[in-house]
Amino acid sequence: MYIDGSNLYHKLKEIDIKNIIYFQYGNLAGWLAGENRLVIAKRYYVGAVRARERDKKPIKMQENQVRLFNHLGSKSEGYSIQRGYLMKNDGVFHEKGVDVKIAVDLLVGAYENMYDTAILISSDTDLIPAIQKVRQLKKDVEYIGFSHKPSYGLIKNATETRLLTKNDVQKFECLPKK
Repeated sequence: MYIDGSNLYHKLKEIDIKNIIYFQYGNLAGWLAGENRLVIAKRYYVGAVRARERDKKPIKMQENQVRLFNHLGSKSEGYSIQRGYLMKNDGVFHEKGVDVKIAVDLLVGAYENMYDTAILISSDTDLIPAIQKVRQLKKDVEYIGFSHKPSYGLIKNATETRLLTKNDVQKFECLPKK
């Protein structure tokens, strides 16, 4: 299971899923894999927030990200967190290094025969060359996107596609932990 965290975050926000920090990511992975497949690894890729002492917005973002990382890394969720970084340019944050990490891990997993099917939650077309190579290596890539904003490039290149709706993911939303 390979999750592009920023991509998933924005797609969930767009369909009005409110509590993304404590979303049931582990249950989502199990549901996506189904009863007949074993999830051997779950990876969550995201740009890590760095904050300076007086920067209020980045400090709040960093605090929320620490909560998310603690939740994802818990026994109930079981995710390995793969960090890129965030770069601030003209007041806007841009994620760097995340797509490369996903692509490398997809390829390493295929070359080292670590999986039969990579389940990819991302709509980033930068991953298409890696997906094509994985498929040449006779491995499957299941693209998980969202019906309100699918990636036609990933649909075209993946072995299989599932487009989620709000009803599909709403059951994995939960109340914040206190």
